[in-house]
Amino acid sequence: MAKLGVAVLGVGEMGRRHAENLRRLVPDARLVAVADVDANRARRAADELEIDSSFGSLEALLECKGLDAVVIATPDKFHANAVKTVAAAGKDILCEKPLALNLADARQALAAVAKAGVRMQVGFMRRYDPGYSAAMKRIAAGEIGTPVVFKSIGRDKDGPPLSAYASNINGMLFYTNTVHDFDLARWLMQDEVTEVQAYTTVAIRPEVAQFGDVVASLVNLKFQHGAIGNIESHAQAAYGYDVRSEIIGSHGSIQVGSLHKTSATFLTTQGATRLLEDHFLSAFADAYLAEIKDFVACMLQDRPAPVTGQDGLKALEMCVAAEKSHLSGIAIKVGQ
Repeated sequence: MAKLGVAVLGVGEMGRRHAENLRRLVPDARLVAVADVDANRARRAADELEIDSSFGSLEALLECKGLDAVVIATPDKFHANAVKTVAAAGKDILCEKPLALNLADARQALAAVAKAGVRMQVGFMRRYDPGYSAAMKRIAAGEIGTPVVFKSIGRDKDGPPLSAYASNINGMLFYTNTVHDFDLARWLMQDEVTEVQAYTTVAIRPEVAQFGDVVASLVNLKFQHGAIGNIESHAQAAYGYDVRSEIIGSHGSIQVGSLHKTSATFLTTQGATRLLEDHFLSAFADAYLAEIKDFVACMLQDRPAPVTGQDGLKALEMCVAAEKSHLSGIAIKVGQ
């Protein structure tokens, strides 16, 4: 079977991981090229990955021979336009989350994908994490009965520098962090969220407020069929990278995730210690690899993308509603 020719747009830490996986760990794929607005960074990545082609723009990348699909890993602000451009060129797409930073752009991107007849997968890699995947199978099998309560925590270790906020190229906390939990809420509860109410704070870093962002948030959820939920997001927990979820059902509960890097506890004269996760790329290394392998397999086998543009749109609707709630101080219906 022929290999899928894939290029990566954006070679920051996220795009670089996708490129490395494609180059080294996905036998059915061929990393054709990388591109970045910083052409020198693209060239360095190409050299280190031992591929010939790098580009300083998406338009140049799309002229590359042997290209079947593009992984979009640019900053959030540029996702929707990149999707439209890649779709118009007739290439399949894996787009990192969020699909866009507003609903109008997201819907235009989905329309472009439909018009071009290409396929698109959205990068909700937590669905591919072994723990979350196992939980989904057990929930679907009815092992905990009817899901009643969804709880999720997403805490990053180190907050972005102020320059990252000032650049205005990524969305606020709901779009960069909570969006993963919004997707998990829909997926694991097998239900749609109809209403959210957000509580936010900048107490430990008030200067973030001038850029329209927050340091931490709690978002309460109402689901269509009566379940409820709560999501905590924190941009700078300091102690480690901590992602955990719990789904409580009528007959039991499933808890997913751990902040421990290993299951080992180290005992010394100074006391006991455990190594904690400190970065999303290490915590979800297996998930990112499984995600890109599945994307490649689906494209080669002409199967639909398992995490669709509609999944991306539904999660984005929750982000938008949470932002509106943050600004207004009231509960907001999702999709309005």
